[in-house]
Amino acid sequence: MLVRQAGRAAGTLTVTALLAGNAAAQQPTAPEWPQWRGPGGQAHAETAAPLRWGTDENILWKVPVEGRGHSSPIVVDDLIFLTSATSGEKVPGAGAIIHFLGSEEFLHPDSLGADQRLDVLLFAVDRRNGALRWRREVRAGGLPYDNRHRIGSYANPTPVSDGKRVVTWFGTQGLYAFSLEGDLLWSQDFGGVGTLGMGVATSPVLVAAAGLVVVQSDVEEGDGSFVAALDIATGAIRWRAERTQRVGWATPAVVQSAGGGPSLVIAMGTDEIVAYGADSGEERWRVEGLGGNAVPSPVTSGDGLVFAVTGYPRKNILALDLEDGSLRWDYRKGQGYVPSPIFHRGTLYLVSDGGILTALDGATGEVIYEGGRMPLPSRFFSSPVVAGERIYLTSEDGDTHVIRPGPQFEVLATNSLDEPVMASPAVVDGTIYLRGAEHLYAIAEPAAAASSRP
Repeated sequence: MLVRQAGRAAGTLTVTALLAGNAAAQQPTAPEWPQWRGPGGQAHAETAAPLRWGTDENILWKVPVEGRGHSSPIVVDDLIFLTSATSGEKVPGAGAIIHFLGSEEFLHPDSLGADQRLDVLLFAVDRRNGALRWRREVRAGGLPYDNRHRIGSYANPTPVSDGKRVVTWFGTQGLYAFSLEGDLLWSQDFGGVGTLGMGVATSPVLVAAAGLVVVQSDVEEGDGSFVAALDIATGAIRWRAERTQRVGWATPAVVQSAGGGPSLVIAMGTDEIVAYGADSGEERWRVEGLGGNAVPSPVTSGDGLVFAVTGYPRKNILALDLEDGSLRWDYRKGQGYVPSPIFHRGTLYLVSDGGILTALDGATGEVIYEGGRMPLPSRFFSSPVVAGERIYLTSEDGDTHVIRPGPQFEVLATNSLDEPVMASPAVVDGTIYLRGAEHLYAIAEPAAAASSRP
């Protein structure tokens, strides 16, 4: 078998200057759900969404999605952007890099895929009717640098948009910016991204005020890990912070620093959690890490706290002060491996792998309730969202449970689709956009859908 040794990432920029210049001159369209977990990465939609739906109720449209991907949809004006990947022919002798845990070689028993040619794709879908507006083969025919988990994909990271461009991250396959019309503006090659055979999952995030897109890439045992901020108009690297963090999959948070100061990029890590100045990359503080795999994304309270969580191999929930990273409280139960928590009206909600909900007081860590069990048992990979005054939580089986926020656990409705769901929903103007294993759904009550058409 051909093997490749994991190495330090390289950086190579390709720019289509004329297209980038033209895009910069356009007036921006306000993104509706511009990135992973929506505006600010907090998974909040102000407008209410449907309480009930099913295969023949409140489905505005349903369209097939080519390939395999667990990235979530984003929404910009009348467009939905989604990534995917297709695996082709097997290549004799091809395979993933060699992994090490300490000095021992390591091969995860559930990893696969590096022996097949790979195409990574970006789609633009009409938000009004689900029609495909354009399709781009972002990179075609390459061999993956590393395997992915058997239930994962090579299109896990969610795209990000500033209203003028959409940026996609595929790890080893690169970082790419397209115009909303589908023209390639620039690309960045960061070299091989090793993930212990699990696949890349960290999504790029936007620093809107500075015109930056931020990528976190923690790899293998930490040699070659980094956080980088790029000019979203040109792809030029504005700053890059080298790291020694072991492989992680958590998307960083971009938050306003305490007292209304400059924004911070909060990067999770097993060993350390680090805050960087979003505009400069200057390290602001560094504290002890999660002590477990960095998978769920952090959320903030809006009044000076960031909540960092891990669910494997141990559960650890940390409430950190944005000013200096000091620990305000911690909790050691309730958090699953993949789903990110959500914060709403002073309460932090945790989701276990089996969909059991825990509610904690955000200021003190005091337990409000534990053991909120969903009516249909399943595994949960999707992260919750809030729309209006309801929490929406979708299981792997495609059942979305609608939960009333508050001091008592209450399931208001359970709505089932006929396919598995791993991605997290986007909610815009009362419509839920939900990616299943094979289809993209728009879920809306007819009256709301008619009044919100762009």
